[in-house]
Order: sequence, then C-alpha cells, then structure tokens
Amino acid sequence: MQTTTLSFENLHNHGELFANLFRARRQSFIVQNKWDLPEAMGMEYDQYDTPASRWVAVHEFGEVYAGIRLTPTTARCGIYTYMIRDAQMGLLDTIPQDLLYGPAPVDESVWESSRVFVSHTTPQKLRRRVHACLISEMTKAAREHGASRVLGLVPAVWTRFADRLGLDIEPAGRVMELDGIDNQCVSIDLTRKLH
Repeated sequence: MQTTTLSFENLHNHGELFANLFRARRQSFIVQNKWDLPEAMGMEYDQYDTPASRWVAVHEFGEVYAGIRLTPTTARCGIYTYMIRDAQMGLLDTIPQDLLYGPAPVDESVWESSRVFVSHTTPQKLRRRVHACLISEMTKAAREHGASRVLGLVPAVWTRFADRLGLDIEPAGRVMELDGIDNQCVSIDLTRKLH
C-alpha cells in the first residue's frame, strides 16, 4: 500500500493516480452518498480543486482506497476561498453558515482538509491501516507546507478515530446532518506531536 501527496506540480509523475483519485471521489460522493456535485469524464470535482490544493491518496495497484484534499486557508480563486469559509460566508447553499463556532481563519499556518473519503471497496481488513496511512500522509503534507493546524469538515464518526490515529483533534463546530450523514468541523493541532 502506498500514500502519495499529489499537486499540479507532480501529478505528471504518477500516471493515472490523479484521475483515479477523482474517479474514487465520484464513486464515494456522487454514487454512494448521492450528493449533487459536478462531474465530468467519470470524475467528481469542484471549484476548490485548484493549483493551491494538494491531494492525498492511499492506493495500491491503481486502486484508490482513500483520499483527502488539503487547501491553504489563504487560497483564493475568483469569489471562492476554501469550502468551510465559503459556507460560513453564505456562498454554498448545501452547507449551513453556522458550521463553525467562530470565524473561519485566513492564516498561512492553517490548512483545510476536505473531500475526505474511504472507498466502499476498501476491504474491511485494510481499513484501520488505510485510515492510519491517510492521516499520517495528510499530517506530513500539511506540515511540509507550514501548517500548524488543519481545519476539516469530516464525517462526525472520525472523532472516534482521533486517539487511535494519534490526532490532537477538537470540535470546531456543531454536528450537522448533510445529505443523511452526520458531519462536523474539527480542528487538528499539528504542533504537539512533531516527529
């Protein structure tokens, strides 16, 4: 099993992995969750998939088991910044504006984690390892880009995995139901367990 952090600068080095990640996102978010999201050529995407973002993939033999998108909270593309802030600003009608306890940060040391998924085809016996690889690579990639904290909108069940995965995580907003799934904004402190 491999973990790879993709960017617009390095995606040419990884063959079909970038496209396969977006295909796996489509399967998870559009097919499985039945979310109404943009898609083209069998891939899910949105306005936050820009050169400012990074994408973490856990994969093996061309199959993507899991993924996360990381975006700096200083990102800007037209009227959009990053998903959590734009929801709070009322730019997204599918996510409530009161998703955070306080104002969404715009800080070079804070990155957003979004589009978190584990593929439904990931074998149950691999899931714990896949979660660990996903979080480890996300943490590493965020730190390499100067993040001391990651703000994420994740399925609320992920808070159960925090201790097991060595995450220093705390709620950053209320639990809210989005398309039948309980989600919550969380803040992950990357400074306490540097190694």
